[in-house]
Amino acid sequence: MLASLILLPLAGLGAPETAAADTRLEEVLAGQQRNQANRDRDRFRHPEQTLLLFGLTPDMTVLEILPGTGWYTEILAPLLRSQGQLTIASFGARHSNDYLRGLHNQLMEKMDASPEIYDRVQRKLFRRPGAVLPDVADSSQDMVLTFRNTHNWIRFGGIETIYRGFHRVLKPGGILGVVQHRAAQGSDAEQSAEQGYVPEKWLIRFVENIGFELLDRSEINANPRDRRDHPEGVWTLPPSLRLGDRDRDRYLTIGESDRMTLKFMKLP
Repeated sequence: MLASLILLPLAGLGAPETAAADTRLEEVLAGQQRNQANRDRDRFRHPEQTLLLFGLTPDMTVLEILPGTGWYTEILAPLLRSQGQLTIASFGARHSNDYLRGLHNQLMEKMDASPEIYDRVQRKLFRRPGAVLPDVADSSQDMVLTFRNTHNWIRFGGIETIYRGFHRVLKPGGILGVVQHRAAQGSDAEQSAEQGYVPEKWLIRFVENIGFELLDRSEINANPRDRRDHPEGVWTLPPSLRLGDRDRDRYLTIGESDRMTLKFMKLP
């Protein structure tokens, strides 16, 4: 298993090297380091297509924002272990919220138990009073990735400060990859965020005003079955299934939320 997690050097640039990087991603996605329950959700999250859209290669410095229990970390850590550098920014062990602190501790235990995969991952604090990514250097990252977080930064405050933090730590020309539950067109951002959704046009305009340019967008993670009218918002759907057994089969049939997938570049 360990041999399959070691990246081979990619020489030079061009189509053969790009193909090799794509093959390496396929190998990691099929690797035994991935939890089977996580692998089962690939049909909703499309990690291969998503990371290829963002332009991820194994030699990048990548910052993953609020990785939760490490769904994407399982993929990013072995992919970047040999040639690149993965940094995760989490809530930290001293967070006042029991649930968020629990997520952090669960991920740390998982990483500590598998040093052959996670030993080179840098662990940083996402936020403390008055500072976003306080221990991540300016212009140090090739890519910042945030998956399904933006609605909470609208709900609880700090979204502008947080996205400016992403801009600060990215190198000029660096890539910001955003996947987010998508509200209906024309929705009010503050109202829809309370249900877990964010309007796509609003978010694009917001991020570009911070100093980014939208390079690409995709329907990779779209789900037209999600009508966004659920009694407990996006958390009604899997994986949360907040209603428990009530209408469970209905929500399992809908699947995970409708999502936008956006690729931005930090302007020089």
